[in-house]
Amino acid sequence: MASNTTKEMLVDLSPVIKVYKDGTVERLLGSPHVPPSPEDAATGVSSKDINISPVVQARLYLPKLTDPHQKLSVLVYYHFGGFCGESAFSFLDQRYMNILGAESKALIVSVEYRLAPEHPLPVAYEDSWTALQWVASHVIEKPGMQKEQWLTEHADFGKIYVGGDSAGGNIVHNILLRAGAEPLPGDVKILGGFLSHPYFWGSKPIESETIEEIEQNFLSKFWLFVYPSAPGGIDNPMINPFVDDAPSLSGLGCKRLLVCLAEKDPLTSRGIIYVESLKKSGWNGEVEVVEVEGEDHCFHIFDPEKDKAKDLIKRLASFIS
Repeated sequence: MASNTTKEMLVDLSPVIKVYKDGTVERLLGSPHVPPSPEDAATGVSSKDINISPVVQARLYLPKLTDPHQKLSVLVYYHFGGFCGESAFSFLDQRYMNILGAESKALIVSVEYRLAPEHPLPVAYEDSWTALQWVASHVIEKPGMQKEQWLTEHADFGKIYVGGDSAGGNIVHNILLRAGAEPLPGDVKILGGFLSHPYFWGSKPIESETIEEIEQNFLSKFWLFVYPSAPGGIDNPMINPFVDDAPSLSGLGCKRLLVCLAEKDPLTSRGIIYVESLKKSGWNGEVEVVEVEGEDHCFHIFDPEKDKAKDLIKRLASFIS
């Protein structure tokens, strides 16, 4: 913005975000917010916005129904954006959710968690858990309890999934660990989760990396920006699930997991280690991996019309159907 050219910079994490000493936050990436649609012209999916709590919102997506009493799988989705950008109300997220909802015939709850730096981590994790609890609470009968009609009429609470891309994939990992240790309302269980291009990092170099490269890497600086008080810094278990004091992956609270990776994504190497570690952990579940050749981070969100993006979205849809 031209108005910020003379301001004194506090944090410069271009091309994603800048923070000025007067408190101004300039988000450089991201798509504009768009309203929900009673019926998307391209997919027939309906969407609406709801308040989950005074500080947590969501956009709900309902695919076109062949039966007014049809019960659907439920996906609680956490968007990408590095914990500091994008939105459940953005153009990119809405386009993606419309396509995924139409392909999967699932009811989607896309969570609008609060963003850093105004709300540094672990706020997003808490908001994400609040949203999942809210979904699960619809199985409980309490006098005067307000419930969302789409969920009460169409949700199959035996088929609850969580999913996310990039930072959202990181959220899914941490949500699943919490769900494995802490019961949800009504003892609702998560059937499965997908982690697409998940944001994991750490101080230990892998493959051809050096310690100097890790320390100077944008992803290291980024984590410290969104979670400045993180115990252990970039070796906090929430970003580095491979450190000695991280909770065992055997505690993931679901039975099925899909991990999606992209060949050119710098996060892919740690995604592979995540899958290998999960298989060795003793986790009592089934994990599947999809790695797309020749593609980069979140390519399917930015360009969903390309063939490889369509294939990946179909794979995600099949998983949550």
